[in-house]
Amino acid sequence: MKTPPASLATSLAACSFLALTVFATPASTPAPFTAPAPFAASTPAPKNPGFTFAAGSPVYEVNMGELGVTDNLTLELWLRPDADCPDGALILDRFAPGELRGVQLKTGAGGGLRFETPAPTPCVYEGRLPADRLSHVVASFDSRGKIARLFVDGKTVSEFTGDPRKKVDGFSADAPLRLGADLEGRNRFSGEIAHFAIYKRVLEPGEVAHLHAHLHAHLHARLHARLHARLHTGTDGGLPGLVASWQLTPDSPRVIEPTAGKTALAIPAEIRPAKNGPAGAHVMWYARPAREWLEALPFGNGRLGGMVYGGVERERVQLNEDTIWAGAPYDPANPAAPDAIRKARALILAGKQPEAEAIIAKSALGLPPRQVSYQTLGSVVLDFPESPAAATNYRRSLDLDTAIATTTYTRDGITYTREVFSSAPDQVVAIRITADKPASISFKARWSTPFRDAKTSAQKNRLILEGHGGEFNGRPGAIRFQSIVQAQNQGGSVAARGDTLEISEADAVTLLVSCGTNFINYADVSADPRARATHDLQAALASDYAALRARHVASHQALFRRVALDLGTRADSALPTDERVKKFTGANDPALPALYFQFGRYLLISCSRPGTQPANLQGLWNNALTAAWGGKYTVNINTEMNYWPAETTNLAECAEPLFAMIRDISVTGARTAEVMYGARGWVCHHNTDLWRATAPVDSAATGLWSTGGAWLGTHLWEHYLFSGDRQFLADVYPILKGAAEFFLDTLVEEPAHGWLVTCPSHSPEHGGQVAGPTMDLAIVRDVFNQFINAGELLGKDAALRADAATARDRLAPYQIGKYGQLQEWLADIDREKDSHRHASHLYPLFPSAQITADGDARLFAAAKKSLEGRGDVTTGWGMAWKINLWARARDGDHAHRLLVALLTPPKGGSQGGGAFPNLFDAHPPFQIDGNFGGASGIAEMLLQSHAGMVDLLPALPSAWPAGSVRGLRARGGFEVDIEWRDGKLTRAKVRSLLGNPLKVRHAGQTREVALKQRETFEWDAQ
Repeated sequence: MKTPPASLATSLAACSFLALTVFATPASTPAPFTAPAPFAASTPAPKNPGFTFAAGSPVYEVNMGELGVTDNLTLELWLRPDADCPDGALILDRFAPGELRGVQLKTGAGGGLRFETPAPTPCVYEGRLPADRLSHVVASFDSRGKIARLFVDGKTVSEFTGDPRKKVDGFSADAPLRLGADLEGRNRFSGEIAHFAIYKRVLEPGEVAHLHAHLHAHLHARLHARLHARLHTGTDGGLPGLVASWQLTPDSPRVIEPTAGKTALAIPAEIRPAKNGPAGAHVMWYARPAREWLEALPFGNGRLGGMVYGGVERERVQLNEDTIWAGAPYDPANPAAPDAIRKARALILAGKQPEAEAIIAKSALGLPPRQVSYQTLGSVVLDFPESPAAATNYRRSLDLDTAIATTTYTRDGITYTREVFSSAPDQVVAIRITADKPASISFKARWSTPFRDAKTSAQKNRLILEGHGGEFNGRPGAIRFQSIVQAQNQGGSVAARGDTLEISEADAVTLLVSCGTNFINYADVSADPRARATHDLQAALASDYAALRARHVASHQALFRRVALDLGTRADSALPTDERVKKFTGANDPALPALYFQFGRYLLISCSRPGTQPANLQGLWNNALTAAWGGKYTVNINTEMNYWPAETTNLAECAEPLFAMIRDISVTGARTAEVMYGARGWVCHHNTDLWRATAPVDSAATGLWSTGGAWLGTHLWEHYLFSGDRQFLADVYPILKGAAEFFLDTLVEEPAHGWLVTCPSHSPEHGGQVAGPTMDLAIVRDVFNQFINAGELLGKDAALRADAATARDRLAPYQIGKYGQLQEWLADIDREKDSHRHASHLYPLFPSAQITADGDARLFAAAKKSLEGRGDVTTGWGMAWKINLWARARDGDHAHRLLVALLTPPKGGSQGGGAFPNLFDAHPPFQIDGNFGGASGIAEMLLQSHAGMVDLLPALPSAWPAGSVRGLRARGGFEVDIEWRDGKLTRAKVRSLLGNPLKVRHAGQTREVALKQRETFEWDAQ
């Protein structure tokens, strides 16, 4: 190590004081700052140099997840760079590799500093930090307050002063913060760091300036000694908001215990990866543990699931239960809405949009005008013994075929293996830990949860977590939950100490996790969470691990193995999955789209099983108390997209939770229709939640949109088209009827042509309140047509069907605008190039089939023109929608170009989507709809059936010259296998599940076949 200069003594004394400061009790809201009296000058404090970082030295990390620091923090250091420390060296890095957001403090040009945050511009110190003494450096960031500041030696040297109206993103608390290098171990800092502290708030300039000015010059040696004692007795309190601080010395150990807080600063374990991944086309694998949630691997049984990180010294299994939401049953219907909607309608038809939106915002949004958030349960944390030895042959993986996440490595001559899965048959999560030598497994297990008032305890061989959902609108959360972890050890011992289980010298250990809540339905929370959790756990304990595992695999494979897709492989297909995403160009790795397709199917199986909640904005997976956009059901595209692959990729059962939610909102939506519109039927606007709220929320420009529930209802008819299930159709017929009745009562005439339109409404999230946006007209056409067809099949409501047909025929027609585009609105106000993330007016092309390649050629060309105008790169789900649209436009190469964009890392900003390292879709942030939309798009490229025809390879891209798919489903009750080579069909099999006549087409050739139920038609092009 380098020897620090003698002149550091006084500065180091000041450095040590920072852990002492005022000894105030930490608080969420700091007390007003009062400057203490200056200390009397005295003899210098003894030398206490910091830890020296260099090219070959270790780096340190802190687990930010334990500190709970996200979008409001202050980072404080005493540091000295070497004179030859390069520009761009990372002093600290909390920039998440998947999330592409965070904070970094690095050396700047000429020995200065750069503090980079999600703010649009960095904070830059253009001076030069001295190389002969420590400098006091403080960096603060607050996304909500839109603050980024950099201080050097008590003075503000740079501050973000961008446009305060622009959004500044926060970031999750999940990724580690590394001291001395970036998270890849590169861009190393050269110099000393003697003190590091983290505050869960922004320190004000006055606080920073006073601390430096007074304490740098007046620290008494006796005070230093007293401080030293306080640090070692753990009595340091720090400034309000201090969550952790550490002193670094030349001989700092591998684990530095905190002088404030409870979280250690540690040198991360050395990882030496395995050379190869596990065998199998359906395996995702990685050469290192997950450093953040977006690198962790998902698992689930529909209701109970989570994310596994695969750590060596610490394993984190983050968990979710799909009914843990904030709030309680509530009715947001606003009785003031009818009058406000009437007035707003008149203003819109008179061209007075701002005035209409003002009335809507005041009197026509729900009470309250927001909805509740989906919430995490917490994490099971396993701490294994520390060791200086490297973990060799490391590998973590997720086998989509077995739905088991596996971590394996060798350390100190012992090979360890962990398996994690969530069983649908047994309703528990299983964590299995084995070693290849007896008595080798020792660890501590505990709960970690962000619910502040949750209770954790350890009893014999059990860990128990109890809590309740968050409050909403001034009312306490109604959801109560209990989750139990039970340890089953083979050999060794298990002991409960405090809220921790200690497992010692076992041969193998199985941890079973159950969870129960009091949720029965959106209006009933009377169940007993303890009884539910105990029942599931006791039932699972009756079987050994092998039997649990076998039942889980069989249940999963019964769904997953219905469909197989082979697009070929290349050399890059053998790389770790995150490396494949970074390198993907399309031609280099055709197996990656096949893996992504199956990953989408895996996710749907894992988050949407009969009897569970439907997939929300994040499916099942969320690591926060406030998910992105609340993790709600956004029904102006996102929830619908979640279920696009359900029928086509042979997972119809996975749509049952969606159908159950539609039944619920047809009830709650009936009250909203009556109270807010004075209408029959039912309505749901652009969001709903666990409590099935259906009123408009968020804002006038985005919330008052009455076709969200109607769009959801079209999934009921689609299920009938695929399944031919007349009993299902009879059961859901009242819902289809209610959707039609609502529009019969609420459509109005627009004055120019007498067309029937919706009003007030808007093209989702684009353009504000108008009359008759194209998407509305398309959805209402589908609603009327599906109600009419269902009524004819069932012999019901002839008079009402006639009314619906009349109204349908009076709807405003699709219009072609001045650029040859399909107009998004009644007026021709589209921009020729409009990259808005929503392609709402293209709903008639997909997911509907009102505009097709076989139909009106002018409308089909206009739809393609609009699609071209939307561009390519946008949000992840936006690109996924465009893949489906281009497939319907019969342009496989354009669809594939978007698939490549979807399968490469996020492009930056809130609209630059892509794939995170664990293949989760990036809006960014994470939204699962892009995964499901991407899987649907791949299916549409290979098989379509929307125009009374089964189309084989209708949009096959040139990047997939050879391949095969088995088990896709087509409307009319058909199951299809296809093989192709050199871009041409070689063989296809179409199995009839219902006995309907078949019309099948490929490359302009059409064949019509009469098939009996279970008969197969073969198209052999040899």
